[in-house]
Amino acid sequence: MTFVQLRLDGVSRSFGTANALRGLDLAITRGEFVALLGPSGCGKSTALNCLAGLLPLTAGSIWLDDTRIDGQPPEERGFGMVFQNYALFPHLSVRANVGFGLKMRKVGRAEARRRVDEALRLVQLTEHAAKFPAQLSGGQQQRVAIARAVVLEPPVVLMDEPLSNLDAKLRLEMRMEIRRLHQTLGLTTVYVTHDQEEALSLADRLVVLREGSVQQIGTPEEVYAQPVNSYVASFMGYRNLLDVTVTSATASSVTVEGAGVRLTGRGTLTDGPAKVAIRPEDFVVGDGTENALDVTVEIVEYHGRELSVSARLESGVPVYFRTDKRLAPGDPVRIGVPAERVLVFAP
Repeated sequence: MTFVQLRLDGVSRSFGTANALRGLDLAITRGEFVALLGPSGCGKSTALNCLAGLLPLTAGSIWLDDTRIDGQPPEERGFGMVFQNYALFPHLSVRANVGFGLKMRKVGRAEARRRVDEALRLVQLTEHAAKFPAQLSGGQQQRVAIARAVVLEPPVVLMDEPLSNLDAKLRLEMRMEIRRLHQTLGLTTVYVTHDQEEALSLADRLVVLREGSVQQIGTPEEVYAQPVNSYVASFMGYRNLLDVTVTSATASSVTVEGAGVRLTGRGTLTDGPAKVAIRPEDFVVGDGTENALDVTVEIVEYHGRELSVSARLESGVPVYFRTDKRLAPGDPVRIGVPAERVLVFAP
């Protein structure tokens, strides 16, 4: 099935008085990789289940081009689904698991074999076709689940945290595998994750959710470098969040004071309370730096070529930064940050 656009118009889902998803508006173009990103309970899996037809909508509609599909059962939508727990049949071989959907759809034997062979080749499991799931590693089982989804040649593939059960090395490998398959097959993919790095590396666009509401939709570069509020900034790695007050503002900069510091950054506020967001990696250690802060080191963590440092201002407010300089607990140190890396938001 070919299509131009998958569209969600005001999609909402409530459980009793709890609103799990509030008015989600999203248009996905064929061939896009879109990640729904947020912490547990933000509504991302609810949105995916509404798309799949596993949950009815409380309000809104879902369209595949000009066809409304939110009233259709899952099997009529024809979407591929990859679950967090793989959901493989333990009594079926790899080949039988991959071909199960084709069998249910009564695809001819020769065509089914061709498509299963191609899917196994794409996920590099041809030599494991006769094995059973229990004989495979976690990464191999996830590849079977992906092959089972793509063998149906679905218009859209839905993935619900497919890598969360894998160790760090396998997650990295499977991340590359998923992106390769997306590009090779020209898939349209909607991917749910709580992992920011995973979303940034895989997706063409991110949808950041909080308590069922969309906070920001944008490319990885936009969401990473230009978060629209302090929540998105915090979730995307701006670990330093300081409560401050705007003391002056120009067309190009905002000056704030609070928590024992005075900083110049960028934002749109002109007065009143504010919140400053700074990434740990944006701090520079040493004298002569812009927006200088004097801190005392408390905790030092080894991260290979650099250290992750937890320190405190004289006011007692914690500050986090990264450096390749040798530091120890108790060391006084001056750090600074360029004004363009200091983001000022409404509190």
